[in-house]
Amino acid sequence: MFGKAITYGSLWDFASADAVAESQRWVLSTMQKHGQELVTMLWRILGNEQDVCDAYQDTFLQLAHFDGRRKPRHIKAYIFRVANNVAVSMLRRRIIERNRLAVPVVSPGTADEPGSEIDSRHLREALRGYIAQLPENLRNVVALRDLAELPYNQVGKILGISTGTARVYRCKAIQLLAAWMNREE
Repeated sequence: MFGKAITYGSLWDFASADAVAESQRWVLSTMQKHGQELVTMLWRILGNEQDVCDAYQDTFLQLAHFDGRRKPRHIKAYIFRVANNVAVSMLRRRIIERNRLAVPVVSPGTADEPGSEIDSRHLREALRGYIAQLPENLRNVVALRDLAELPYNQVGKILGISTGTARVYRCKAIQLLAAWMNREE
């Protein structure tokens, strides 16, 4: 939690109003208004301060260059969707890199021993990998509801769906994740 406060503060320090053209001041206003919520969501998805900083920066670069530098119609939904997609892409790249290096997370022999404890890091990384494989609509609901810990009504508003639809998507996502995790065992 301490890292998030430092991250958000350091991210805001670089963006002085003097360095920004008048036509782009709305980007700074958006950063100031929604930045803390965005950092919190990214922190919960990525769990790494450097990745959070990179995803935050990518999100606002995409915002500043949106459709000829015009302001999106639903700016909050846009930045949360972009941030979620950036974070998921980062997780996918991390998985691909891990698979390429083929580094075993669990030491050989210990996984088959009766009574051995579940490696929580391995479980967490596997779950993040499976979340990244979910269809986009399900992945977005899981990211906002479970990782960012937003209530269903906010998830629905951000994604432009009803609260009930958000609940149904989360239920489907949990069922898929459970099936995939059971298959791994």
